[in-house]
Amino acid sequence: MELKNKKWTEEEFFKVRQEVLNHWPTGKDVDLEKAAEYLKKVPEHKSFPAKLKKAKEEGITLAQPRAGVALIEDHINLLKYLQDVGEADLLPSTIDSYTRQNRYNECEIGLEESRKAGRSMLNGFPAVNHGVEGCKRVFEAVDLPLQARHGTPDARLLSEIIHAAGWTSNEGGGISYNIPYAKSVSLEKSLLDWQYCDRLVGLYEEMGISINREPFGPLTGTLVPPSISNAVAIIEGLLAAEQGVKNITLGYGQCGNLVQDVAAMKALEEQANEYFKMYGYDVYLTTVFHQWMGGFPQDEAKAFGVISWGSATAALAGATKVIVKTPHEAVGIPTKEANAQGIKATKQTLNLLRGQRLPMSKELEEEIKLIKMETKCIIDKVFEVGKGDLAQGVVKAFEMGILDIPFAPSKYNAGRILPARDNNGAVRILEFGNIPFTQEIKDFHRKQLEERAKVEKREVGFQMVVDDIYAVGKGFLVGRPNM
Repeated sequence: MELKNKKWTEEEFFKVRQEVLNHWPTGKDVDLEKAAEYLKKVPEHKSFPAKLKKAKEEGITLAQPRAGVALIEDHINLLKYLQDVGEADLLPSTIDSYTRQNRYNECEIGLEESRKAGRSMLNGFPAVNHGVEGCKRVFEAVDLPLQARHGTPDARLLSEIIHAAGWTSNEGGGISYNIPYAKSVSLEKSLLDWQYCDRLVGLYEEMGISINREPFGPLTGTLVPPSISNAVAIIEGLLAAEQGVKNITLGYGQCGNLVQDVAAMKALEEQANEYFKMYGYDVYLTTVFHQWMGGFPQDEAKAFGVISWGSATAALAGATKVIVKTPHEAVGIPTKEANAQGIKATKQTLNLLRGQRLPMSKELEEEIKLIKMETKCIIDKVFEVGKGDLAQGVVKAFEMGILDIPFAPSKYNAGRILPARDNNGAVRILEFGNIPFTQEIKDFHRKQLEERAKVEKREVGFQMVVDDIYAVGKGFLVGRPNM
């Protein structure tokens, strides 16, 4: 199929679907009509869209961890522990790395080795290999909504299986699950593959079944300027809406400066709604805030400080949910106990701040205005180079460096942009590459970085970037010299 930002016809979808369901033997167990009947019986308290809507209406921020292991019973035990002991509001199933690359044969080997070892030899839950019945067992064993969280450029079969099993949310998008996760997957392919995932959700919507879709907001999670992540989030939201998705959660990864982070969340929600309205999409929008995605302190007490700071920011920004980190971030995959501790620390902070919002100030107002201006510069240019077609515009924009994600591994990403923090810890841009900002915006960024350089008695330069990347792991936000 030729890539266009146009809703797939049923004929186009079902033609591709025949091939998708043959990618692995478990695909033969997916029956759309049976899946629809099953999804219609999902109780409200286990529906992702319903729980998000209730939280948004009540002004509450929900807490959701990441978690996943190889074997079904072990995965159930892990999720039930996070539900009952950790007091999570929403549950994940983090998918393993082999599944993310559609390497299902290796998953089978990993499952067999996990059974022999009596512990998970995969870094997540291989949903495709477990199939619809295995995923249903997980869903029926827990009392909370379930979402697949992964990093898969081609999630078509995965999406078919999880939704048929009652999982009412799926994370990812053709940009956000390609550019930060893969080296050699073309954007034409990943955008088409995610159009399929979105069209599947659109078909369920047409059958009266609400399923939530959540593009991955933080991208590389390392000093990503808010306007860049917001632009990608809004673009992926628009692409999903074109395929009939009605319930969308757009996200943002914590940068660390409270005013900038709150401004980014407010700008994202307001601007996304403006774009949905502009293009005639009827979307119920919620937001997700990701706690710090960069390096963590090894000391657990210090790690809890980072977790609590992210929780406080999520609450003060009015996010619908927050993705929780653990005190083991610096050392590897967390134990279920550490994961539960991260959730409980988050929930405590959220409860203390319930109903509170960061008051509007001149500084906050100006930051919202700046982020919106920058985001508009990017999105307008993407539409322009795509000659009005957003999907084609994305491919051209990456080719031209108009869209450019810092520190991404993809060979389709220009990698010319360099971010650094200003003296207050807000993320600014040191090298713009071909990001289409006005000279006024560029001058502002340069001025902010020069103010920091003056305080630190050094030149504005690449060493600032390096220092900032490692700063939080050392217990600071801004990477000062001799820190």
